Amino acid sequence: MTRRPSDRDQSSRAVNLQDIADRAGVSLATASRVLGNGSRRVNDELIERVTRAAADLGYSANLPARTVATGYSDIVGVLVHDISDPYFSTIATAVVQRADQHAAVVSIGNAFGDARRELAYVAMMRSMRARAVVVAGSRSDDRDGHQALCDELEAFQRGGGRAVCIGQPLPGIDTVAPENEAGARALGVALAAAGHRSFAVLAGPPHLHTARDRLRGFRAGLEAAGIELHSDDVISGQFNRDGGYEAVSTLLSRSAPLPRCVFAVNDVMAVGALARLRTAGLDVPGDVAVAGFDDIVTLRDVWPRLTTVRLPLEAMGEMAGRLALDQQRDEAPRLLPVPGEVILRESTALAAGSVAS
Repeated sequence: MTRRPSDRDQSSRAVNLQDIADRAGVSLATASRVLGNGSRRVNDELIERVTRAAADLGYSANLPARTVATGYSDIVGVLVHDISDPYFSTIATAVVQRADQHAAVVSIGNAFGDARRELAYVAMMRSMRARAVVVAGSRSDDRDGHQALCDELEAFQRGGGRAVCIGQPLPGIDTVAPENEAGARALGVALAAAGHRSFAVLAGPPHLHTARDRLRGFRAGLEAAGIELHSDDVISGQFNRDGGYEAVSTLLSRSAPLPRCVFAVNDVMAVGALARLRTAGLDVPGDVAVAGFDDIVTLRDVWPRLTTVRLPLEAMGEMAGRLALDQQRDEAPRLLPVPGEVILRESTALAAGSVAS
């Protein structure tokens, strides 16, 4: 008769998979599949029994050995432009939640928009034989940096990892692609239909493709309504709260009249714009209307409520995590477009029957 191991039996030696299997009352193969993240599906009841037994016995997996056995580790890299931006933190959280379902450990890297940091992070993930890497953020005009990143991601995938991009598509890489241009165009059309006639755009950094796509789409939406966006009314700046604040300061310093509606190409810039307008004693939307893009979670604390283009950020992170962890590795790269939804709120409201000149 086989005696079930007690906690005391394990005190003098390292716990192994057979100990876990015995305690959970399962086969060694089943314990291995659960704790080794094997490809064969194990039912939820057995997963719970094995993981509880592992926790009771203080089991710690031999990660180097697992890496040798499977060809990759249980690390998932998530590389973002700025984790302090709610856009990226929401996406990253959703990837972490998906990774938890696969008993994977997430390592988050902050690129700060620097192509060299992106390249170094993916190279580090490749050296660690990470299971997958998710790269979230806009591409830029740095062609050399772009090509170097593509080459590194290709090498990462040749080594057995899975790469996913959130943003503009990269060749050979699964991509979750927000429809930035189409969403901004729809916003321009909606604001014109609501009665707004003069506009400025807080355009973000001109070298970032996301900022350019949103500016181009918004301009096209206004043109469809017969409204011209003048070049002097496009203000470049940082892609963050301070960038929005400083861009509005630039508008306020001009001798020309303020446009009646300001579109910031992301919500954090819009929040900065609202702060600067309050500092100047201007009412939103009475004196100047403001709109953004993304519908970040922190907008629930902003007043007046901000008109924006809603992207399903949690769903985007979930989609990226699924592509990185659930799909078969021999599948052709997939492109998953993500449309935006115009959400009109109080920050761009006009009095009934009025038109903003």
